[in-house]
Amino acid sequence: MRGSIWRPSPLPATYKTLQTAEVCVEPRLWVFSTRVTFAVLTGLLSLAIVTAFAYSLTQWTLLAVVALSLVLINALWISGGAVTALLGLMQPKLPTKSLPDCSMPKGRTAILVTLCGEDPGPVADYLHKLAGDLVQQNLAQENARLFVLSDTSDADSIEKEEGAFGELIASDHVSYRRRARNVGRKPGNIADWLQRHGADYDYMMVLDADSRMSARRVRQMIWQLETRPHTGLIQAGIALIPGRSGFGRHQRTSSRLLSRNFGRGFAAWSGRSGNYWGHNAIMRVAAFRAAAKLPHLSGRAPFGGDLLSHDFVEAAWIRRAGWAVELEPDLVGSAEDAPQTLEAFHRRDRRWCQGNLQHLRLLAEPSLHPVSRFHLISGIFSYLAAPVWLLLVGLISSGAVSLAGALPLILVATALLLPKICALIDGLTRSKTAKRRVVIARAWLAELGLSSLLAPLIMVRQAASVGSVLLGIDCGWKTGRCRAWRVPSGSIEAAVGLGFAALTILMGSVAALWLAPVVLPLVCAPLIVRVLDAGA
Repeated sequence: MRGSIWRPSPLPATYKTLQTAEVCVEPRLWVFSTRVTFAVLTGLLSLAIVTAFAYSLTQWTLLAVVALSLVLINALWISGGAVTALLGLMQPKLPTKSLPDCSMPKGRTAILVTLCGEDPGPVADYLHKLAGDLVQQNLAQENARLFVLSDTSDADSIEKEEGAFGELIASDHVSYRRRARNVGRKPGNIADWLQRHGADYDYMMVLDADSRMSARRVRQMIWQLETRPHTGLIQAGIALIPGRSGFGRHQRTSSRLLSRNFGRGFAAWSGRSGNYWGHNAIMRVAAFRAAAKLPHLSGRAPFGGDLLSHDFVEAAWIRRAGWAVELEPDLVGSAEDAPQTLEAFHRRDRRWCQGNLQHLRLLAEPSLHPVSRFHLISGIFSYLAAPVWLLLVGLISSGAVSLAGALPLILVATALLLPKICALIDGLTRSKTAKRRVVIARAWLAELGLSSLLAPLIMVRQAASVGSVLLGIDCGWKTGRCRAWRVPSGSIEAAVGLGFAALTILMGSVAALWLAPVVLPLVCAPLIVRVLDAGA
């Protein structure tokens, strides 16, 4: 999910019974039992990791107790991900209701595409095709209307934007509006549309400039929302557009292998209290009105000001208003582009880090659903985990905390590998030919190798991101700030790796073999970055 380089077939029929007009008891009991299973298994796996670490300590000191506390924090985090993947594999493969060919929407849908300085050419090409495909799917303009909502402010970019959309505007396939003042960023842009046009539409679908949804998937999501009267938002699973660089191709492979199974597990325990990723989602206009006015955090950025990761908060607010928020993890017909270089990935991830840490100030908000509150906590820990791991590596490499035996490492590796193993099992069981199974196994091994190399690099950058936020450095939204923090070509990672290696040698620590999977990729970071960024 967010904060990770991989993120998310339909759901089991037991879950789909929510499509009836009455809210059934069965889905609620099903989700409740799944949540109990999730909590119990997460607790047991975390306990096993912490117990193994405690058993392996050669000496109990104050630093050892601190390390044990840090292990507990990250054990809960990685165990939750492992159990989510395991639950995805456990979901029954039952038939689901398919979209009727003759279905016609009862309400009107607005498809909102938000822009802020992005290249308008690919967006215009996509909307040309989508406009025609919507008609073929019985979604004429009286049923589904395309809106381009622009916050572009640069004069040259405005000229390019108006030229790219000129034909679509002239043919009335698209309604185009550019705000003179960028108040409230993307949430303010959508809130402005809601105030002007919301009364004319029943549903709204939100897309970013790099989002892509097929007309068939649009029609399917409208149908799903109309058959679930208590649902306020449905988030589609999101695949990745084919990558242009080695890093971009790696992300797409990770998404294709891992997202389907992990998404099924996430949907199973989140139930009617799912999350929102900011795009590729449909929602009722009436439900979104409950989230349109987001809180403005007092004080200065990075912890104050506008919410950067507004989507999690919007989902929590919609759920608090009594509407269900659901995930449909099917990836078909739903995609987005991804950063093609590690530097671009780190830049986006830095903004997400700041946005998720802002959620610390919202945890005490009254009347939030417990699962919505848990989503906020999970987003926060997705970034706090990195400095915790980094501190643990430092304590072990310095010899301040000494361990005997490999049992803790084996259990941590098991928890980290379990989502990948579950994804492999899911992919192999769905494959109908031996050739396809060979392709999946080969892709899985390549993804495992590359993600193992990248994990330490991302850990260092995320730890630096958390540190910069705690120091009060604001990187804002799509700005050139924090340039001084960005050091390209993996030099930061290499410096950290060499520091750990020197510390281990200097202190004569016996943990060198333990730390090799972390230290070696860090030392080789400049080469890894150069190879993976090629072709971007």
